[in-house]
Amino acid sequence: MNLAIVLLCFFALLALSTPIAIVLVATTAVYLIFVAQTPLTSLVQQLFNGLDNFVLLGVPFFILAGNIMAEGAISKRLVNVMKLCVGRFTGGLAMASILACMFFAAISGSSPATVIAIGSIMMPALIKEGYGERFSMGLLTSSGSLGILIPPSIPMILYALVMNVSVAEIFMAGFLPGVFIGLCLMGYSYYQSGKNNWRQKETYTLSEALKILKDGIWALLLPVLVLGGIYGGIFTPTEAAAVSVVYALVIELVVYRELKISRLFSVCRDSAVLSGCLLFILSCAMTFIWLLTVEQIPQKLAEIIVTNIQSKWLFLLAINGALLIIGALMDIVTAIIIVSPILGETLTKYNIDLVHYGIIMIINVECGFLTPPFGLNLFVSMAIMKRSLVEVGKAILPFIILFLSCLLVITYVPWIATFLPKLFLGK
Repeated sequence: MNLAIVLLCFFALLALSTPIAIVLVATTAVYLIFVAQTPLTSLVQQLFNGLDNFVLLGVPFFILAGNIMAEGAISKRLVNVMKLCVGRFTGGLAMASILACMFFAAISGSSPATVIAIGSIMMPALIKEGYGERFSMGLLTSSGSLGILIPPSIPMILYALVMNVSVAEIFMAGFLPGVFIGLCLMGYSYYQSGKNNWRQKETYTLSEALKILKDGIWALLLPVLVLGGIYGGIFTPTEAAAVSVVYALVIELVVYRELKISRLFSVCRDSAVLSGCLLFILSCAMTFIWLLTVEQIPQKLAEIIVTNIQSKWLFLLAINGALLIIGALMDIVTAIIIVSPILGETLTKYNIDLVHYGIIMIINVECGFLTPPFGLNLFVSMAIMKRSLVEVGKAILPFIILFLSCLLVITYVPWIATFLPKLFLGK
């Protein structure tokens, strides 16, 4: 009966299009008043307890660092360096776009920021060099979603928090899957470029190459500084987030000097608004997770699933299908901080590595970025490429198929995600 009340309230509010944060906190309040008959002061305490975690300090810092770099010149320097690396190959400009997205992802940790920063530069360049418009839109929109898989990543921090795993471990686990998907995208780009005769190649003199490397070295050093500091034990992921902000400010204001101080206010304001919204949702979600724990819903769900699905591999296939649907219907924060704890007990019963599952979830959420109605990258692409949702949706279709193929490989070959943590962290 208690479970029925909770579910009825939750889905009724969702059906009324209530913001997800309000749905979560209101459902918890209904339970406390009508079932537990507990004063609502305990709800306030849970809201504060949900944010009482040192790891969460890294979230606003990574958001601010990403916005600073998207507004400044770092993305342009990265694109030039990537063109220098692969521009001489067939489809080199397309592959340079993918590499630039991967490196910017390793700096910003944000998928939409990656699409904005790299897509706004590379979309006109690809069209100018004769690449198909539909291909270019699909490539940049999908490559930008690597922003949440290649560390540092804000969704990874949230997952580590709610599933009680190491941030450094989940960061390291994202490397090989991110590189694997990036290489698959590059292979597809090479094939399409050869098939459609998109053979424009970039050539550089030695002096031009040295100048590009000199200009881009500061941008390339940022992920080395942040991730090297984390894995080298110099600072924690939270401290690394603060370091990334200071480094980005120094590079943009002192070295490149293309970010105007007058723009810093709006960058900080936008970052503060996004951080506030994100942390409020997280706080409300943590109270709901507390409610689920009290009602032992994860344990009950685990018993039902294990009873009906005997095979671990069949369970992984089923959970991938469910996560794809959830990723299309929920925003990324909701998907991670609600769904993961519910399945935690089930994962333990099937002896599934929580870090491996975290990467599976992140890739599913990446696909959610590319599918309506919550396909955020689709709407970002619509804005910067001036195309309709239907046009962007058609362009992204072959890339979604490619992503799903990569997802299946990573799901059933766990060492792609777990190899580096086991090698360097002994996990």
